[in-house]
Amino acid sequence: MNRFESNRSIAPGPWVLVAMIVAAAMSRLLPHPPNFSPVEAIALFGGAYFASRAWAVLVPLAAMLISDVVLAALNGGSYSFANYFASTSFWLVYGCIAVSTVLGFGLRGKVGGARVLGYSLLGSALFFLVTNFGAWLGSTMYPQNGAGLVAAYAAGIPFFQWTVLGTLFYSALLFGGFALLRRQLPMLRAQTV
Repeated sequence: MNRFESNRSIAPGPWVLVAMIVAAAMSRLLPHPPNFSPVEAIALFGGAYFASRAWAVLVPLAAMLISDVVLAALNGGSYSFANYFASTSFWLVYGCIAVSTVLGFGLRGKVGGARVLGYSLLGSALFFLVTNFGAWLGSTMYPQNGAGLVAAYAAGIPFFQWTVLGTLFYSALLFGGFALLRRQLPMLRAQTV
């Protein structure tokens, strides 16, 4: 097999993953319940399927950044550049995406319903713990002590159900959709692309 044939047979795979991740991230523009989002799912999906670990981390981060910029341009307010992009919350969310992508490496070659479910729940819990800690840290809304931290976590509980449901929905959509594509397109059948 010459170089051209080799590139032609594997080149579309990463771009299919990019397209799926960007489409999922852009779904944040559609009306949805608070925290019902693809954040953790796209990170796990990228970690599971990109052969390049750099792409696995960078593509979900870039897709989320693109959707955040569009949300900021459309909505302003809490998404405005000055409020959100310079906040601790922004860095914690993006840190969770990176860590969840690394978690997704554990799915490589072992993707199955039960494993995706477990990793999705783990990613959702990570997101809840980290972002609610960030909501407490340095906040004027919560006292900066143990009681304030507990109050911050308690306030986040109603949103946690939506985080879990969103992660499960988007994980099913991404992992299930990719499994269907792999059946139809031989070039996507490698463990990672």
